[in-house]
Amino acid sequence: MENNKKRKNWIFALLTAVLLLSMFISLWLGSAELSVGDIFKGLFSDGDSRISIIIRYVRLPRMLAALLAGVGLSVSGALLQGVTDNGLASPNIIGVNSGAGFMTILTLSIFPGAVFALPFSAFCGAFAATLLILWTANRIGTSKVTIILAGMALTAILNAGISFLSLLDTDVVAAYNAFSIGGLSGVTTRALWIPAVLIFLSLGAALLLSRQISVLCLGDSLASSLGIRVKRLRMICLICSSASAAAVVSFAGLLGFVGLIVPHMARRITGGSMPKVLVSSALCGASIVMLADALGRTLFAPTEIPVGIVMAAIGAPFFLILLFRRRGHA
Repeated sequence: MENNKKRKNWIFALLTAVLLLSMFISLWLGSAELSVGDIFKGLFSDGDSRISIIIRYVRLPRMLAALLAGVGLSVSGALLQGVTDNGLASPNIIGVNSGAGFMTILTLSIFPGAVFALPFSAFCGAFAATLLILWTANRIGTSKVTIILAGMALTAILNAGISFLSLLDTDVVAAYNAFSIGGLSGVTTRALWIPAVLIFLSLGAALLLSRQISVLCLGDSLASSLGIRVKRLRMICLICSSASAAAVVSFAGLLGFVGLIVPHMARRITGGSMPKVLVSSALCGASIVMLADALGRTLFAPTEIPVGIVMAAIGAPFFLILLFRRRGHA
């Protein structure tokens, strides 16, 4: 017992160290070459030098955005996989991404010049999709299968709407494609305050409910017999998951695969206990997105690869491996 506790502490200490290293790398790497001393000078010295501008107004906001995106999507995915008992569940499956995408292309179609309004409209679309899933689940039941099937049906409908609007107005396709790829270029700290509050409120609520979610993973009947209100718990978890993912969509676009692959990594590192999975998912997700963004900035500098493309290159092979393993266990 004592050895397991020490091992757990060492694992979380290591994940925290990796997170801090990833934050440093995110500030350090980029198209403009900076030394280690330049980073500290840019962060802590006064003045409007070139180094200070690069660090404070370009790389620091981007590092914070990558951190929030990693935490938000990873926690969202971990919650969904926990309450649905489905290892392939992720925010895009329940319609959050499609809702954001549909509202984005609708906004561009009606107001072609309103690019500044895309983050807000994307958040509204994602949250509207969440409300629709909640309404559907409340009407026909909140079972594990119902939530996934309702999300898949909503995703199909919204994707059809996106395709239809693209055919009607081809001028908006380029702007929508840039949003749908997922990227952090041009993000500002001002745009991160509200998403940060939503993400960490969702994480806090998930941690408070994590022990109940662990019991729910063992089956609805057992959870009900222990006094857990299964329907209400699933609803709350779905709200937290969707709010967290919608917050990320508002500043990072449709960033894929993070909510799918990171919870699996977290479970392999720390075990299946929900409190451990949530914390380790947040730490791992933040590190992975920051490193992926740094890689995209430097691999073909000064040309930048959006972090969404880097994550797709990493996540797609992982997804295939996951499918083959599930087939082997079937």
